[in-house]
Amino acid sequence: MTEPNRLVIATRESPLALWQANHVKARLEALYPGLQVELLGMTTQGDRILDVTLNKIGGKGLFVKELETAISEGRADIAVHSMKDVPMVLPEGFTLAAIGEREDPRDAFVSNQYDSLDQLTAGCVVGTSSLRRESQLRARFPHLVIKPLRGNVGTRLGKLDAGEYDAIILASAGLIRLGLASRIKSAISPDDSLPSPGQGALGIEVRSDRSDLISLLTPFNHPATAACVTAERSLSRRLGGSCQIPLGAFAEEDDGFLRLRAFIANPDGSDIIYAEGNGSLAAANGLGLQVAELLCTEGATEILKSLAAAAAAE
Repeated sequence: MTEPNRLVIATRESPLALWQANHVKARLEALYPGLQVELLGMTTQGDRILDVTLNKIGGKGLFVKELETAISEGRADIAVHSMKDVPMVLPEGFTLAAIGEREDPRDAFVSNQYDSLDQLTAGCVVGTSSLRRESQLRARFPHLVIKPLRGNVGTRLGKLDAGEYDAIILASAGLIRLGLASRIKSAISPDDSLPSPGQGALGIEVRSDRSDLISLLTPFNHPATAACVTAERSLSRRLGGSCQIPLGAFAEEDDGFLRLRAFIANPDGSDIIYAEGNGSLAAANGLGLQVAELLCTEGATEILKSLAAAAAAE
């Protein structure tokens, strides 16, 4: 099979997305010295609409649709995504060719006044764009005020620094990749805030008929991370996971086996259901389905029905 001598990466133009695309570019150029890699920067609908929470405007797919269009039209060959932003069902004709080694998957507590969530007093304002984070915060800290927070990492930090929030919750991975780890006052344990499916991992999307690119990208794939993310996404897909559903799923690998923990909740944290299971790396997809069924047995189906009814009434 002939390897391409030129490759174009479609990427959002936010600082984090550009870091991720340049990271993959550098890896590819190191692996294949003769390969010319270029970036095609794009502004997606998710980047343009910043005054409405994602669950109100169509979800995380707004961050990837334009990139997929560029690939299908031949203007780009691959797209680099934060896996937590990738919809659970890809469009027909697309596949994830590789999932890279995971960065710190935990949520990060960021504040200029406080060192941890436990220090926040009644009435403190916490910013987050995620129903997943919001539901867990409301369940643990009902005395806090949770307000929406949109924009790229720099924008969110700017709003915190301007005094609009007492604290904000971001993904640790994004802050670390941007050289902003010093802004993390404390990383929140998955025991207290289960991450989003795929959080901290990068994925590379290609057309499923590009076997040349799939082969080229094989060295970028990290099997343990890929298995963890597969289990998380399998669970989320089974439950219709999206920005409209407060859901977390987090798998960890140890000596060839996976432990998958997950939850689903009402946005106000009034009803939160947890489940977990264990399985082999090879059975990652089945493990996700197994834990999803456990959640359904414990009441997830009723939560999903109530969320669907609330969405229909809006």
